[in-house]
Amino acid sequence: MSEPLDAVHHIAISVDNIATAIEWYTKEFKCEIAYQDETWAFLKFANMHLALVLPNQHPPHIAFVSDKATVHPALKGHRDGTRSVYISDTAGNAIELMDPTSL
Repeated sequence: MSEPLDAVHHIAISVDNIATAIEWYTKEFKCEIAYQDETWAFLKFANMHLALVLPNQHPPHIAFVSDKATVHPALKGHRDGTRSVYISDTAGNAIELMDPTSL
């Protein structure tokens, strides 16, 4: 039997204004605000989360839940209790590896 596939945890996109973006997304889609502050927000959808980030605060990225996160020495904790590390793919895109034990 094969191992289960990795899961996408969230995608983070850049926005100019967190409050304005939240207002638009929550009017256009059925989602819930899981977290919000001045620099980023987390919207919960049925199958994943969408992070809204300010470009000067957080990089746009895609986050995967992966055991590989725990082997990186740069693994760090976040204010929501999760732990992750940012790496880059071969094209330079920001990839966040989320430690599954911290979710």
